[in-house]
Amino acid sequence: MSLEPLLIIELALLGVFTGFLAGLLGIGGGMIMVPFISAILAHRGVAPGLAVKMAIATSMATIIFTSISSVRAHHKRGAVRWDIVRRLAPGIVIGAAVASLGVFAVLKGGALALLFALFVGFSATQMLLDKKPQASRTLPGTAGQLGAGGVIGFLSGLVGAGGGFVSVPFMTWCNVAIHNAVATSAALGFPIALANAAGYVISGQGVADLPAGSLGYVYLPALTVIAMTSVLMAPLGVKAAHALPVKSLKRAFALILYVLSAYMLYKGLTA
Repeated sequence: MSLEPLLIIELALLGVFTGFLAGLLGIGGGMIMVPFISAILAHRGVAPGLAVKMAIATSMATIIFTSISSVRAHHKRGAVRWDIVRRLAPGIVIGAAVASLGVFAVLKGGALALLFALFVGFSATQMLLDKKPQASRTLPGTAGQLGAGGVIGFLSGLVGAGGGFVSVPFMTWCNVAIHNAVATSAALGFPIALANAAGYVISGQGVADLPAGSLGYVYLPALTVIAMTSVLMAPLGVKAAHALPVKSLKRAFALILYVLSAYMLYKGLTA
């Protein structure tokens, strides 16, 4: 597959959009990238099931770069809860390894698309309902956060998202302020992306019919273009996140997730 000018433009626009959303919503951009990258690859002759897997792996790899840019901007504003990051990160790495090295390689692309749709749709509903947490509810202890991190890392590894679709609702449910939850989710995106991307590269070795430019399941041309453009836009998304009211932020998060959930549900059912 050649990196023709039209493909570069498509990937660059995707990077601009996802980079902004990574900073705005703390979702790492993965839930935007997966549907679009899978469509781009399928349109260029990659089998639909393989296209979904490559889209998940490639989007996760780009989050390594967008999360760094996004979290730096959030950290400057003092919004990242590093105490939460330290407790969730070990479980995230374990969960990500189990998903990307084992389960991901076994499941078919259509099944992964359905999982993506279901989890994202559930997350959107939780955010849209905007239920107020009980005043006494707080984050669990170290063991509880280790377990929560394992779930976040595992689910992220299956659907190629940075974990914000689970970690943001989880933290707000535990009475963490939405802007702190978004910022902390951005920081969690780095260990999630690094652990999962390594797993996708290893588990994708020897897979048949991968297009030229692939490293395991990761499509390097898309990774390069999207990472370059998204990193530039993430700080602008962070600035917008701190200027928007809480309800608008949650509503924007939920509506975007519903659209992507519906698209991937269609892809999963027709794969």
